[in-house]
Amino acid sequence: MICIRDLYFQYKNSDRYALKDINLEIGEGEFVGVIGSSGSGKTTLTCVINGVVPHYYEGDFYGSAVVGGLDTVTATPAQLSHVVGSVFQDIDGQMVASVVEDELLFGLENFGVPRAEIAARIEDALQTVGIPELRYRTIFSLSGGQKQKVAIAAIIALRPRLIVLDEPTGELDPRSSRMIFDMLRRLNREYGMTVVVVEQKIMLLCEYVNRLLVMDEGAVLFDGDVHQVLENTEDLRRVGVNVPRVTTLANILRGRGLYEGPQPANLNEAEQMVRGVLRLD
Repeated sequence: MICIRDLYFQYKNSDRYALKDINLEIGEGEFVGVIGSSGSGKTTLTCVINGVVPHYYEGDFYGSAVVGGLDTVTATPAQLSHVVGSVFQDIDGQMVASVVEDELLFGLENFGVPRAEIAARIEDALQTVGIPELRYRTIFSLSGGQKQKVAIAAIIALRPRLIVLDEPTGELDPRSSRMIFDMLRRLNREYGMTVVVVEQKIMLLCEYVNRLLVMDEGAVLFDGDVHQVLENTEDLRRVGVNVPRVTTLANILRGRGLYEGPQPANLNEAEQMVRGVLRLD
């Protein structure tokens, strides 16, 4: 689905590379989380995947990025939008309509979706994100979190093969954040949609994604199974990534000779670890 080779990118008027030596493959149907400190290159990487770089942000682009068989440099943004749907940090800048239903309708009509399918797609997308009651609300009357859900619903309605999200839970409370990730997992599992999500809430990421990318100073520092990546606790802290508390607990138990098992990545795995240590099973 995504193949990036020897990629370097430097924004116009910048004195450093925002991305450097990126070699990355993401297969069809993967659920990938991207994390790193501010300025590590996470957002720029998403902009390469959806073609915003280099079509909207100028700079020096070296290497290649192919998404869904399309070269992101030579393909037009319109062509790429049929393959990859994007949810950006600036939600207000992404909105094009004044009413929620019209926001979803805008994309569907522009994609040439048959009129007979449109009503069902709108209803299904709103139900999936859990906001059917907002269908006829004006955009300006919504909270930041509600706007975030509308933006995701508008992308889901288009049914792209790949969805890229840049911090989709930034303005959401824990319950709503979990609901968004539940929805993304459903899209990934039931519809085979490839999902790439930038997120700062590492505990949330580790519970849902199959693969974790850690970025630092424009490069991919770690790329692999969540449990394997979490083994690099000290390096993660060094680059400003706080590991989940369950990982910290496992490290403490290991240091005291009480635990030698795999690195837990979520609460369920941590519970199994603690039960084993206390011999409760």
